[in-house]
Amino acid sequence: MSDWLISLEGTEAGHQAALWLALLAAFLHAVFGALQKGRHDPWLSRGAIDASYCLMAAPFALFVVPWPEPHMWVIFAIAWLIHILYKTLQALAYTKGSYTVVYPVVRGTGPLFTVIGASFIFNESFTLTQWLGVLVLLAGIFGLAIYNLIFLQTSRETLPIALGLAAVTGLFVALYTTYDAYGIRATADPFTFLAWFFMIDGATLPFFAYLRWRNLADPPAPGPLMMRGLIGGLVAFASFGSVMLATRLDKVGEAAVLRETSTVFAALIGWLVLKETVGPRRIALMTLIALGAVIVEMGGQ
Repeated sequence: MSDWLISLEGTEAGHQAALWLALLAAFLHAVFGALQKGRHDPWLSRGAIDASYCLMAAPFALFVVPWPEPHMWVIFAIAWLIHILYKTLQALAYTKGSYTVVYPVVRGTGPLFTVIGASFIFNESFTLTQWLGVLVLLAGIFGLAIYNLIFLQTSRETLPIALGLAAVTGLFVALYTTYDAYGIRATADPFTFLAWFFMIDGATLPFFAYLRWRNLADPPAPGPLMMRGLIGGLVAFASFGSVMLATRLDKVGEAAVLRETSTVFAALIGWLVLKETVGPRRIALMTLIALGAVIVEMGGQ
């Protein structure tokens, strides 16, 4: 499997595979965001999810994939720190603002800085048409956030800090996307990076979540929480794994932009699952996001 994936790097087949992997990651990332924002405290949900994918990744990391090269340990340590900060900021943002306001701001901030970062780190370049697509996509994302902000936001007193946390979280999305793309390219076997990353990354927040759960006046039953964690862990594997493989097969910037169509899926999930309102204006903005992604993809041909 690894040899086959590596053989696709830099080919047209690899480009097409990266496209579909990025779109799969977009859908799954929206599902993941809804799982964390759902009925449970975001800290508890995140702790259960991390515990799940840590335990699932451990046997693969220790017994299946090739052992990491010596230089990878420093890369894993920095990636762990970046992701801990990202997850902390994301959970804080979700505790201060509604899902439909926070999520678009987080996802809208990320791709622009990822494209800029990839141009410096990986020497990637976008055509003028692709930059137009980025602007169209960002207009749709931030337009959706503004619409949600005006018509759907209920916690007005915590709104400024929620938006600030969402913007900073988006910067960390760009940071981890770019850095993790560097990490998965730094090892011979991409599955070595994925297995070890999930095991290391998931080993911290469960302890904090347990302490928080134990100190709650009315802690939720552990069964449903762990079931949410199991589902979220599987989604995280598929979502993060897909976009990381996409960044190894093709341009990091393109994968980052295409992944942000997750905002469309998030709005649909908010409507169908979380019972949030979706009207013609939001449908038009979601169409704008999808159009931006299409322009980015077609402009690179």
